[in-house]
Amino acid sequence: MLGTWAKAAWAISEDKAFDIIKFIGLTWPRRCTKPRDGREMRQNILHTILETKRKEVAQLHERFALDDLKAAAAAAPPARNFYSAVSKPPSRGVNLIAEVKHASPSAGIIRSDFDPVDIATQYAAAGADAISVLTDQEYFQGSLAHLQAVRGAVNLPILRKDFIIDPFQVYQSRSAGADAILLIAAALPSGTLLDLMILATELRMTCLVEVHRADELLEVGSMIGFPHAAYSLLGINNRDLTTFQVDIDTSIRLARLAQRDGRALPMVSESGIKTRDDVRRLASAGIQAILVGETLLRQQDISTAIDALLGPGIP
Repeated sequence: MLGTWAKAAWAISEDKAFDIIKFIGLTWPRRCTKPRDGREMRQNILHTILETKRKEVAQLHERFALDDLKAAAAAAPPARNFYSAVSKPPSRGVNLIAEVKHASPSAGIIRSDFDPVDIATQYAAAGADAISVLTDQEYFQGSLAHLQAVRGAVNLPILRKDFIIDPFQVYQSRSAGADAILLIAAALPSGTLLDLMILATELRMTCLVEVHRADELLEVGSMIGFPHAAYSLLGINNRDLTTFQVDIDTSIRLARLAQRDGRALPMVSESGIKTRDDVRRLASAGIQAILVGETLLRQQDISTAIDALLGPGIP
């Protein structure tokens, strides 16, 4: 599914196709056989994380019965509308999903005085539209306890940011109070991704379906809005999860392709957003929301950091 431009290039020669793909800023399709250079042979960090996550999921299956997780999810307070919060017409150029994150593999400890509830409360007071909470423990020093505490402290919709690969995790997310979940295209076969989206929708949770590459977008873009239009959004991660390199132009390039029936898909740009100029460029490309954590968390005064990024809010 490369599109007319790539098919025409392939008709000339494979090398020409790779040249054209590189020129317009896209990445190699997964099935191509372009020889890898040294940079592409670096350790795949996403693969390492997923190996750990599979072990965690196996332990989850051992510790809990599925019926018990289903009952806990059904007993949770109703989900808040994450989709509406981040896709509504923005008052400051873009809607803001502010992230609660203690650490990351690329940055190490991000905020030494890490207090999830205090951070989330500051986000809400400063006008954030939704909150993302990292719950991966091994690589990001997060936990579901952080998400539960944050949801109890603020009235904003909460995204569970983790590496979700199994239905058990979806039920677990809803039972912990998550209103939305992240689903990473690079981590999931298309069939599994679709099954998890359907399950999340049944539980009234929004799915943020994340891509980084053009071929991922072409593969899963048609799934956005399925099985219900108001329960899924496209996330474009400016960070390559195999290397953790960041380029916000990734969102700008992929936004051109993120359309259906001549209309842009609801889009969230993630990672590497640091300045108001970054925000202006993303908004001009049709991005409706941004997910920002490190830029805000490294500043002592979070409210001032949000104003610097988005401009002053309306009193």
